[in-house]
Amino acid sequence: MQIATLKLEDLTCPSCQQKIEAGVKDVQGVDKDSVKVLFNASKVKLKLDEEETSLEAVANKIEALGYQVLKSSAKDQ
Repeated sequence: MQIATLKLEDLTCPSCQQKIEAGVKDVQGVDKDSVKVLFNASKVKLKLDEEETSLEAVANKIEALGYQVLKSSAKDQ
């Protein structure tokens, strides 16, 4: 498992937070209980199984939802 953090372009509303959280939870290999969207910090934190998905796949999902990923990082747990 990896712990990942993605910095997003400024989030403007709580519904954005909910939309991103729901979308990221749909990505196969993401630990659904670990997904946290930090509205005020414009960050997403989560755990992912790198054998099932990648940080790039999560970033692509967020961008498909209409939000820009500015920076991402992951480290082994």
